[in-house]
Amino acid sequence: MKPQNLHTHTTFCDGKNTPAEMAAAAFAAGLGAIGFSGHSPLEGEEWCMAPADLPACRAAVEAEREKYAGCMQVFLGLEQDFFSPPPEGAFDYLIGSVHGLRLDGRLYAVDESPEAFARLADRCGGVEGLLREYYRLLAETPARTGCDILGHFDLVTKFNEGNRFFDPESPRLRALALEALEALASRDVIFEVNTGAISRGWRSAPYPAAFLLKEMRRRKARVCITGDSHAADALLTGFRQAKALLEDCGFSSCWYLTEQGFQEGPLPQIP
Repeated sequence: MKPQNLHTHTTFCDGKNTPAEMAAAAFAAGLGAIGFSGHSPLEGEEWCMAPADLPACRAAVEAEREKYAGCMQVFLGLEQDFFSPPPEGAFDYLIGSVHGLRLDGRLYAVDESPEAFARLADRCGGVEGLLREYYRLLAETPARTGCDILGHFDLVTKFNEGNRFFDPESPRLRALALEALEALASRDVIFEVNTGAISRGWRSAPYPAAFLLKEMRRRKARVCITGDSHAADALLTGFRQAKALLEDCGFSSCWYLTEQGFQEGPLPQIP
């Protein structure tokens, strides 16, 4: 089974390459499919797509779909942020994500930088307060966004390599994540195994953590492997690690988007 990457970003938001460059790199890398999932418009946030750019983005992706017809599947998606307005127009799939917390009418990103994370933790009365609010929002994300895929479950660990901000073994903190998973388990959503922080040098392992994946496996949750790729040379970065992590956590299959919708298949063969 060829891998596919449904979580990618282009120059229409905060990515480094155009859709044409990303599609060409995906085809050269041997992907079976690429999905374009630009950040949904969010007022005041420069890392998101502008509403006026959505028609051009849609046209660019459709051009790549036509170009690679019969050779590689190309899908039009959207990473729908928790705080974005409802999406306009039809998409092949939606990724629902929480990128920040809204405090006093302002959005504070949880994944901007270690320094910004530390400041946000202070505003929340500590890391536990930050994590509690993040996971509360995450549990509501499918209902809020109508997503097919839930984005980077434990994004709040992005800058925590080496336990920089908190102990990931803490039962109190793990309980916050598991409580969100309990709420999400009954939702018809696919959990992504996301390698984006590996390609950007912040993590040595994908999201989510193994203890969460093991619980997902116990609950027979659906998973997919994505790259959260912001550059053409990162489309498969970390995919071998993601596959090995899934195998270690008891998974032998994952989910793929096809022209007939999402379907289950064996874990991909990584080129």
